[in-house]
Amino acid sequence: MMPILLALPWIGIIVFLLFFPRPAKSLPVAAVLDQKNAPSVSVIIPARNEAINIEACLDSITKSSYPNFEIIVVNDRSEDETATLARSMSHGNAKSLIVIDGEELPEGWLGKPWACYQGARATSSQLLLFTDADTKHGNDLLSRSVLGIQEEEADLLNVIGFQLMESFWECLVQPQIFLMILFYFPNLEQSAQSNRWRDAVANGQFIMMQRASYEAIGGHESVRDRVIEDVALAQLVKRSGGILAIRLAMDDLTTRMYRSLSGLIAGWSRLFRMGAIQGQALLPSLKMVALMSIFLWIMPPVMLISALSGLGGMILLNWSLLVCGISIFIHITFLYLLGGPVLYAVFYPLGSLMLVYIMIIASVSVREVEWKGRKYEVSD
Repeated sequence: MMPILLALPWIGIIVFLLFFPRPAKSLPVAAVLDQKNAPSVSVIIPARNEAINIEACLDSITKSSYPNFEIIVVNDRSEDETATLARSMSHGNAKSLIVIDGEELPEGWLGKPWACYQGARATSSQLLLFTDADTKHGNDLLSRSVLGIQEEEADLLNVIGFQLMESFWECLVQPQIFLMILFYFPNLEQSAQSNRWRDAVANGQFIMMQRASYEAIGGHESVRDRVIEDVALAQLVKRSGGILAIRLAMDDLTTRMYRSLSGLIAGWSRLFRMGAIQGQALLPSLKMVALMSIFLWIMPPVMLISALSGLGGMILLNWSLLVCGISIFIHITFLYLLGGPVLYAVFYPLGSLMLVYIMIIASVSVREVEWKGRKYEVSD
């Protein structure tokens, strides 16, 4: 009985995952789109050193079934073949595919907001879609998204897609990050509909906005120094009385965020550290996340090893066996839901250890951040 009582926090996690998370609704089907009256859409892709991704991204978007769209790639002073590869692509079903050479980064701006601003400035389309170069789009995604923003009468539509995990470290670390975010945002639609503008969240991989709404909040100029500019845009929309909508398109939008352990560490620590400095952290306390990860996912396996070595007696052995078994079950279930290889659940303590390391790095009070060859001094 004692091991079961001591395992209640982990049993509580199972209860939470069973009853509290509420996935957002999926986008509507494309078949009901009014092809003749479809509003014009500009797909704006900020791209810096994206040679590894840009061709696949553009190839997917140019095959879109949507009848009235253009593509604008903003080459943000890339140091690789991003611009050359983008210019070599056919516009396909798009009315045009334009590659803009980005201007020099002005003082007070971060790279991505500046690139998005230049892209929006180069078009007069009714709808603006800001999407990352590491995304791939299904043929119907654009049509479904236009229908979604129309049905919701939204000022900003955020579409959440499927996160690809292909390497060993991606399969270990990404589920830890996503599980952590799920605990903080179990109901994204509720966050979007909240009357408190600070509850607004968004994922910059796919953000569609009404041009009038975009201009009304000042566009990317209003978030020019925000590292997490996607969340800042969503909060501005809510703060101005606009409508934020979040929808799923797991079958039509895929993203591979990072491809290596170094990329995972650099990318996530940058987002969490700078988000915390700017008051937009996804979590209330980076140190608390590290401590909870140690308590929940790292301490029980250490105790199990100790118990198997003859230390602690049968109570410790039974407790640690039970908790480790529950933890593996939790990670198997979550990996299955994420579409990842469930066998990696056995290595969850290693993934948790890397999460703690990321949180420690993110907690260091350094205001300078380096990303894609640029160094930024981030203000509050």
